[in-house]
Amino acid sequence: MKHSLATLAASVALIAVAAPVAADTVASFFAGKQMRFIIRTPPGGDYDQLSRLLARHIGKHIPGQPNVTPQNMPGGGGIIAANYIANIAPRDGTFLTMVSQGLPVDQALGLNPSLKADLRAFNWLGNMANSNQLIAVWHTSPTKTLEDAKTRVTTIGSTGAGSMSVQLPAFSNNILGTKFAIVVGYPGGQHVDLAMEQGEVEGRGTNTYTGYMASKPQYLNDKLLRPLLQVGLEAEENLPGVPLLKDLKLSDADRVAADYMSKAVAVGRPVATTPGVPADRVAALRRAFDLALEDPDFKDEAAKGNAEIRPMNADVLTRIVRELIDAPESVRSRVKVALEPKAEDQRNLSK
Repeated sequence: MKHSLATLAASVALIAVAAPVAADTVASFFAGKQMRFIIRTPPGGDYDQLSRLLARHIGKHIPGQPNVTPQNMPGGGGIIAANYIANIAPRDGTFLTMVSQGLPVDQALGLNPSLKADLRAFNWLGNMANSNQLIAVWHTSPTKTLEDAKTRVTTIGSTGAGSMSVQLPAFSNNILGTKFAIVVGYPGGQHVDLAMEQGEVEGRGTNTYTGYMASKPQYLNDKLLRPLLQVGLEAEENLPGVPLLKDLKLSDADRVAADYMSKAVAVGRPVATTPGVPADRVAALRRAFDLALEDPDFKDEAAKGNAEIRPMNADVLTRIVRELIDAPESVRSRVKVALEPKAEDQRNLSK
């Protein structure tokens, strides 16, 4: 009995010191480190804005308080940045990124051979902004409604093949019968915005509601932009009258595809570190992410920049990413057909 009690006491003592020792180990690793936050777009736009906002605040909540420096790495609708994080960046927790919202779908369906990352292996920290995606046109476009988009060709600017900006207009064409001409190849969303303003294209496909409110709030506030369709799990309360994909009358097969894409939008603006990071560092980074989003200084800066933060924790985000990638083959096959742009619907910016 004395031996058992002594063993129990020793175990309790060991547990009591284990957590501080682990924390000290993580702090010792990050102390003095120069971390990088890889940004999938050029400067400007909501991916860049949100990434830089988080980079300015997360460091002080990471044990050891490392510096976090943003680094833009645009291209391929976010594929170049994702491949870098998956296959080149050190697997030690010193590199973070905000992954393109459309890439889980891209991987699940095998849409783009250039995507070499397995997003299931990423260590997800959380989602900064869960907001509906909008297909929208500039106020000068003759297309005024979703029904108009079914009767006339409407040019829609987009980035790369791995992005929602291509996926959702193609989905709309294939499932809803719209006639969007998808112009592919803009370096970032801000370049599409400029093209809309200059009349080079009629609309943008796509950007989130919170993304517009953060980077170009005047677009919606002054009715310069006209949303035709919103995609997400629930309608944005500030967009009355804009049809929600999930609410449209669809066949059973199309309903399955629409529900899948609505869940895909819930991925939002997801933040991750590389695969292979030790579990104690991942836990520390996840806690730092949560603390940063609750930091009064972060909230104050986000409010001043019109950045609406709608967080999702790491566990929920990880589950959604896996559910999308590991969906039944029958579902993925149906969605893949729905997302494949017809040759006549897609135009290259260089042409």
